[in-house]
Amino acid sequence: MATEPREIADLIAALDHPDKPTIRAAVDKLIALAETSETVRQALHNRLSEADHGNYWPVAYVLGHQAQPSAVVIRTLLGALDHREPDIRWANGLLLVRIAQQVGAVVPLLTELCATGSANQKRMALYCLRDLALNDEQSRAAMLKSLEDPEPTVRVAAATSLKVRTDVDAAVRQQLLATYLHDADDRVKNVVAVTLASLGSPSGEFMRALNEASRSGNGQIKKSADAALKMLQK
Repeated sequence: MATEPREIADLIAALDHPDKPTIRAAVDKLIALAETSETVRQALHNRLSEADHGNYWPVAYVLGHQAQPSAVVIRTLLGALDHREPDIRWANGLLLVRIAQQVGAVVPLLTELCATGSANQKRMALYCLRDLALNDEQSRAAMLKSLEDPEPTVRVAAATSLKVRTDVDAAVRQQLLATYLHDADDRVKNVVAVTLASLGSPSGEFMRALNEASRSGNGQIKKSADAALKMLQK
């Protein structure tokens, strides 16, 4: 049975609803409808260009599930990486990873966002690049640069993302070590300790720093150092 225009309009209107379960229900229905209906896809594209709506990310989220999402859809999803709700940030981030696997132009946009975005966007862009399992110079350089970001949680995301790369060389290890030795934020130091340990083949300087940290009166610093040493003993 064909969906009535009034029902489509009501579903699209529900994307502005303040209640997240209502938005999710409308999104799920619209994703299914948009798969087979050019009318629905066009109505959503029209809605994305209209001014004065409360939400734009759900529209882009629906359209992002379709083949070859437009540039405005991708830009809207990138903007949603700064959403105040963490679950919405992650949902859009996971979708961007999926799109980036098919649309190569998304990767440079994520790389650029690591430097130009808000703190939320930088973190999410780094996690997207991590999940794409890349080994290109540009994304690695963005991660290394992010180790110097003024926001500690961005530095944490960068260190976490470097952990899973297979193109880590001596220069990367040296920058991670410098971060471990000199970063003022314990959260960053804790993540870097485990990241460097997971990479194996520790330098003497890193081992000395870990052994010293394992005697620290700071419980979290000691805990991460002990975890790193345990990893290296295996």
